[in-house]
Amino acid sequence: MRVQRSPVARKRDRKTFGEAKQRRLITTGLILVCIVVGGFFLGRSTLSPLFASIFKPQEPAGQNAATPVVDSTTAAKQAELETQARGFEAVLQRQPEDRTALTELVNTRIELARIGAGSLRDTIEPLQKLANLNPDDNKYSILLAQTKQHTGDLEGAAAVYRSMLEAKPGNMEAMEGLVTLLMAQKRPEAAIGLLQDTLDTAPNLNKIQPKTVDETSVKLLLASVYAEQQRYNEAIAIYDDTIKTNKEDFRPLWGKGAILQLQGKTEEAKSFFNAATELAPAKYKDQIKARVKQLAEETPPPDNSANESSPDEGESASP
Repeated sequence: MRVQRSPVARKRDRKTFGEAKQRRLITTGLILVCIVVGGFFLGRSTLSPLFASIFKPQEPAGQNAATPVVDSTTAAKQAELETQARGFEAVLQRQPEDRTALTELVNTRIELARIGAGSLRDTIEPLQKLANLNPDDNKYSILLAQTKQHTGDLEGAAAVYRSMLEAKPGNMEAMEGLVTLLMAQKRPEAAIGLLQDTLDTAPNLNKIQPKTVDETSVKLLLASVYAEQQRYNEAIAIYDDTIKTNKEDFRPLWGKGAILQLQGKTEEAKSFFNAATELAPAKYKDQIKARVKQLAEETPPPDNSANESSPDEGESASP
């Protein structure tokens, strides 16, 4: 006997498929519209090699490095890296604040972790020193927070982000990092509260020191959190308001288009995507077009249940 799916079961399958797609699309797509275009958008292309290198495939979060595959090439590489690490450690014994030695020690320990001969935890101490020595350079503190998160120290990561925000309330890199961490912990209300509190205090902060907080970027980050929670009306309200007040900003156009596409309003979404592409800086146009194509391929299938026969709640079997 061949079991056929009832119309209700097929509708339920479509709903499950759609919800999974929505979560993945929101997480990987809408968060991109929230980042300040000036240097922290679409892959963090402006970050230093040190920052960019650490999160290539390596040990799982909360675990030490995987057992290495021992061969002559790996063994030779490990010996070379360990020798380099000892050299940098020797320099730091004499000059504990040598920034070049600290940076190279971090890079060397990253490479050791990557080949399975060390742990990313070994990079935390020199990263902490680099962050302390470079308080005005975000990349070291961000890298420290991400390393703590990657190795399972979520509270330590949150503490780094919060410390950065205490020093600079409008630090969008730290704010995005903390929001991403809170969402990974399934604490969306905490993320929403953080962003709303920032928006509440922003007018006074900006009155004292103009441009302390980029209110538009904070609003767009809040919209992406709402979207991930499938609170689409609240997200769209933010996008609509931002479109009216920031007519040259492509990000809210892109965000609203993504939600409309998830809702099956393909033609309406297309007009927003086209408008976003027109306004986007040239260096982002190809990336946006590629993402639009991906969204189109991943959009959940339409619900044609209205054209199906009246359903029953069970499974039906036929010979």
